[in-house]
Amino acid sequence: MGKLNSKFISMILFALVVIVSSEVIFEERFDDGWEKRWVKSDWKKDNNTAGEWKHTAGNWSGDANDKGIQTSEDYRFYAISAEFPEFSNKDKTLVFQFSVKHEQKLDCGGGYMKLLSGDVDQKNFGGDTPYSIMFGPDKCGDNTKQVHAILTYNGKHHLIKKEVPCETDQLTHVYTFVLRPDATYSILIDNVEKQTGSLSSDWDLLPEKKIKDPSAKKPEDWDDKKYIPDTKDTKPAGYDDIPKEIPDTDAKKPEDWDDEKSGEWTTPTIPNPEYKGVWKPKKIKNPNYKGKWKAPMIDNPDFKDDPELYVFPKLKYVGVELWQVKSGSLFDNVLVSDDPEYAKKLAEETWGKHKDAEEAAFEEAEKKRQEEESKELLAEVESDDEEEAENDDNEGDDSDNKSKFEETKEFDAAHDEL
Repeated sequence: MGKLNSKFISMILFALVVIVSSEVIFEERFDDGWEKRWVKSDWKKDNNTAGEWKHTAGNWSGDANDKGIQTSEDYRFYAISAEFPEFSNKDKTLVFQFSVKHEQKLDCGGGYMKLLSGDVDQKNFGGDTPYSIMFGPDKCGDNTKQVHAILTYNGKHHLIKKEVPCETDQLTHVYTFVLRPDATYSILIDNVEKQTGSLSSDWDLLPEKKIKDPSAKKPEDWDDKKYIPDTKDTKPAGYDDIPKEIPDTDAKKPEDWDDEKSGEWTTPTIPNPEYKGVWKPKKIKNPNYKGKWKAPMIDNPDFKDDPELYVFPKLKYVGVELWQVKSGSLFDNVLVSDDPEYAKKLAEETWGKHKDAEEAAFEEAEKKRQEEESKELLAEVESDDEEEAENDDNEGDDSDNKSKFEETKEFDAAHDEL
C-alpha cells in the first residue's frame, strides 16, 4: 500500500511539474482592454490607404460576445501588432496559433500572422518590417489555396516546400504551427495535423549535405546509348527506287484549261503511300549500355549543420500585416506558447465550443441573403417590365400623333385646291 501511495504521489508531482513548466507567452481573446495591448500602425496613412480594424464577432458567430478584430474597408492595407516579454524557444517547443474567418468569401488574399524579433517601431510596422515567422492561410483564385509557413534564417525568408491546403469557406478555422527542439514541426488546422516533418528537409535553410562532384567527368569509354543500329540489317532491294511522289491517277485536265494561256497541263502528284523515307537500319538493344552517367555524390564542403536551426532567440511581437481587395477577415484567439496541449485546449474552448452554432448562423445568414437577392432580382424584372410597357405606350402615342398630323396635311392640301 505504501509503494502504491508513493507511486501515486510521484505521478501527481510529475503532472504538477509539467503544468508549471508550460508557459503561455502571449494570449489574446480580444476582450475588454484589447486596444491597450495592441498598436495600430500608421503605415500607409499618408496616402489614405490604411484600413480600419473593427472589434466584432462578425456577421455570423457562435457567440456574439466572442469578438475579434476584422478588416472593414476594401482596397486597404492593414497593420497592427502587440508586444510580449522577449522569449527564446531554445530547448523549448514553440506554438503559434490563431483563428481567422473570411466572411467576405475571399477570392485573393492572405489570412496570416507574423512573429517578430528584437525591437520594432510598432507605429510604423508594415510590409517592410523584418519578421521571424509568417504563418497562415493564403488564397488566390483556384491556383493558390495553401497554408504559408515562412521562416527567416540568416536574414532570408524561406517558404515551406510542402503543400498544405487551407480552408476556403466563410467560417472560423484555427491554424497552429508547432516547432520543436529536435527541429521537427507540425501544422494543424482545427486541431487536426495536416503536415509534419523536419526543418532541414521541408525548407531550404541549409546547403545540401551531398553535392555532385564538380571535378568528375564521364569516362571516354562510357557507353550511354541504350539502342544502337543493327549492323546485320540490310536495305531491301529497290528501296531507293521508290519515288516520294506519284502522279494522281484521279486527276483530269479541266475542260476550260487553255494551253496557250496556262501552258501544257501536267498531271499533279500526290504523296506515294509506298515511300517510307530515307532507309535506316532497325535499332537493337545495346549490349554495352551502362546507363545514363551521373556524377558521384560527395560531401558538400559548404555544408555546416546548425543544432540551433529551430531557435528564434528574441521573439517579442505578434502582428498582422495585410493588403485586402475585399475586406472581412476576422482574427481572434491568438496564442504564443510552449505547450501544444494547451493550444489544443484553447482551440476547443473557443472554436470547438462555438463552431456548430456559427455554422447554423452562417446558413441562416445565407438563406436571408439569397432571399434578399431574389427580391431584388424580382423588383428589377418588374421595373424593366414597367419601363418596357411605358415605352410601348409612348410609341403608341407617337403613332397616333403621326396619324393626326398626316390627316391635317391632307385636309390642308384639299382646302388649298378649293
